[in-house]
Amino acid sequence: MDLFTLHHGSRPLLVSLPHDGTHVPDAIAARLTASARRVPDTDWHVSRLYDFARAMGASVLVPTHSRYVVDLNRSEDDTSLYPGQNTTGLCPVRQFDGSAVYADGQEPSPDEIGARVEAYWRPYHVALAGELARLRDAHGGVVLWEAHSIRGELPWLFPGRLPDLNLGTAGGVSCSPELAGRLAVALAKQDGYDWVANGRFKGGYITRHYGRPELGVEAVQLEIAQRCYMDEASFAWDVAKAASLQDVLRALLEAALGEL
Repeated sequence: MDLFTLHHGSRPLLVSLPHDGTHVPDAIAARLTASARRVPDTDWHVSRLYDFARAMGASVLVPTHSRYVVDLNRSEDDTSLYPGQNTTGLCPVRQFDGSAVYADGQEPSPDEIGARVEAYWRPYHVALAGELARLRDAHGGVVLWEAHSIRGELPWLFPGRLPDLNLGTAGGVSCSPELAGRLAVALAKQDGYDWVANGRFKGGYITRHYGRPELGVEAVQLEIAQRCYMDEASFAWDVAKAASLQDVLRALLEAALGEL
């Protein structure tokens, strides 16, 4: 099985969807708890949600394997993204509700984690870095759009209700003020969704590592509450909800491209 698909676009925009994959190799799946085998912490349907991006000319990078195999949005040394807060790691052993990913005694060893990094994590990042370099060289700059989604209420990870749309720019470090401003204007023009910038989700490893505005690479993460486009209990796609949300996402991607 291929590890990812990469569509090469013609405009200076790369949409990365590191948690879209659902495949778990049989040898790993056999060690998971029954609930974890459903891969509930997938960013469900995000590649479908952004399927319009190719027609806009964007490059799109989509993995095939689940974050339970290895989390592509964590650093290879597993440094915590949110010190002092509950979070999941490079090879998660806790689900988003705090329950176990693995049956007792079946968690991966450090050697196994290292092997997964080499087999699954590194190829994605080589492809990501290569496509960013190609687009930056061709256009003089590029925007990396990190596309994510998550259940809107997860007490183990955050209190209360997550806003509908959660922009992360590493506290303003991973993109220029101009880009952040254009996105804020686009969000202010719509009234269907509440939103926040640099709230609970400030951007994961990919946003923080690759976002280097001074080097011509700007990065933004958008974490979407899944209630906005699907049924969170069944993971079912909601056609009407998704269509409304896609209008806003399209406006955001056009704003991201606006001055490039």
